[in-house]
Amino acid sequence: MTKALNITFIGGGNMASAMLSGLKNNGFAMQTICVIEPSAEKRTQLASQFSVQATDTLNVEKSNIIILAIKPQQLKDVCASLSTALSQQLIISIAAGIRTKDISRWLNGYAHIVRVMPNTPAQIQAGVSALYALDEVTETQRNAANMLISAIGKTLWLENENEMDAVTAISGSGPAYVFYLIEALTDAAVKLGLSADNARLLALETFTGASLLAAQSTLPVETLREQVTSKGGTTEQGVLVLESANIKEIIYQTAKAAAEKSVILGNALGV
Repeated sequence: MTKALNITFIGGGNMASAMLSGLKNNGFAMQTICVIEPSAEKRTQLASQFSVQATDTLNVEKSNIIILAIKPQQLKDVCASLSTALSQQLIISIAAGIRTKDISRWLNGYAHIVRVMPNTPAQIQAGVSALYALDEVTETQRNAANMLISAIGKTLWLENENEMDAVTAISGSGPAYVFYLIEALTDAAVKLGLSADNARLLALETFTGASLLAAQSTLPVETLREQVTSKGGTTEQGVLVLESANIKEIIYQTAKAAAEKSVILGNALGV
């Protein structure tokens, strides 16, 4: 069944492209989607790849849903241009760090707003996104937002917007931590004598397989780790090095720094 909604994306960057790909793969009517993008080259690419309308003119009167897919630093100026064109449209913001109360203030008190923190695996429809809605968002609008964001992966709803900073630190920034660990495991394999190609294959497939096993198993991740870590074996020796380096604390401090930066950016950009 084709799903038709009049959707306008403001911004046609990587996350917008990821969402468009997910919507297309999930049977949405792409001809009812418009992307407002200043770059002529990007407009041509989006229209060709996704069969959407692409324009550089800000016109949202006929839209049911407006997705703010722009840089956080651009959001205030865009909201100033949008504020007089809103009636009952749902606003979905994927701009990192910008709080709903600030978006609402920039829109002269308009409050049909859902804030979303997606992550980059959305590019292959394997993302996870946290959503937060202001009280004025209707149940129908919440369902529409969930349906849209589900096109790029799993969703979870937050009752407290302050939790978005932790979400940003874990799932928003988390892919970078995982890529860093894959890099490190690949480098270790090369130093141990494996070819670069074999090292990359082993590191990638190990992360993929272990993640799938953890996702599909009913056992706690701690138990899965213990099952691999035989007493007196090779894995135990490696894990002891991780524990002696206090890796869990390092990862916590990593996430804490990212969460604190999210708060700082929200405060700075929400003026």
